[in-house]
Amino acid sequence: MTHLWVRAEQRENETRVGITPEGVTTLMAQGFDVTVEACGTRAIETAAYVATGCAIAPQYSWPTAPEDAIIFGLKELPDDGTPLPHTHIMFGHAFKGQLSGQTLLRRFQAGGGTLLDLEYLTSDTGRRVAAFGYWAGFAGAAVALKSWAAQQRGALCGPVTPYANAEALKSDLSREMAAAGAAPTALIIGALGRVGTGAADLCKAMNAPVTGWDMKETAHGGPFAEILTHDIFLNCILAGPQTPVFVPKSALNAPRTLSVIGDIACDPDSDYNPVPVYDRATTWGAPALRVHDDPVMDVMAIDNLPSMLPLESSQDFAGQLLPTLMQLGDDQDGVWARARATYASHMDALS
Repeated sequence: MTHLWVRAEQRENETRVGITPEGVTTLMAQGFDVTVEACGTRAIETAAYVATGCAIAPQYSWPTAPEDAIIFGLKELPDDGTPLPHTHIMFGHAFKGQLSGQTLLRRFQAGGGTLLDLEYLTSDTGRRVAAFGYWAGFAGAAVALKSWAAQQRGALCGPVTPYANAEALKSDLSREMAAAGAAPTALIIGALGRVGTGAADLCKAMNAPVTGWDMKETAHGGPFAEILTHDIFLNCILAGPQTPVFVPKSALNAPRTLSVIGDIACDPDSDYNPVPVYDRATTWGAPALRVHDDPVMDVMAIDNLPSMLPLESSQDFAGQLLPTLMQLGDDQDGVWARARATYASHMDALS
């Protein structure tokens, strides 16, 4: 019997969850043993999971879970250096050369566990089986527009917080945009993907003109002078070895209209960062990082953007992922097998 242990998220401002109570009921009907940790801040209340009849464990008790339990969460684990003996399903951010990722992999190496990275769960055609992309793009574009509106006031974007739903976010942002008295132009790279679609939908809701680029427009490898002619640039693609640099450091001192970069993909410490004008993620408390003063350039790079709309993004992601979770116990050559192979290859290359 496969035992899935749903942990409570331990990162500040992270209230999403990767499975709904309905999903838990489905897995249990398929013969899964499911444990859900209690959590007072999760977008879906613990009581809804209690009603399914699954086991409820104390918050943050996953380190003492049976060793055969598969620990399922979303964001990173506490950085306490302890060995990791379990199999974990999560976003590890460990397979693109990230320094923090190398530390995480060494913890798995020390404990004998396995990382099944949610970003690398793919179909046999290479498409991700589940992603928070749409809501990341939607929320990321919103914070980028907030950053631009703050610039019009001569300020830096202030703290952001979760919203009850997308309509509440749009209503709040509309007031800020009205006060700015104009609408910025935005260029989106990755416009045909989930992230880019969410970003474009938000911009259009705010009457911000959008230029949408995808693979065809970036195939020549740059430079991309057109980016500098827009007020906002939104990077909506996951970078890889072949990804060109979209905004080089030289752009900071170049003639430009561009004053806000929304790096929604947010891989600042990756070897493949396509916007190397910044080197660290931003936060909910300080969502915009000023990287140049004259002319002004702010970068928005929050790495858990979908948590601004935690209920909608959780329900969307969980619905996408559930069919794959149902295969967890008997997948010999499919999604989970590929994820294990990806992990093994990176462990072999661990320096």
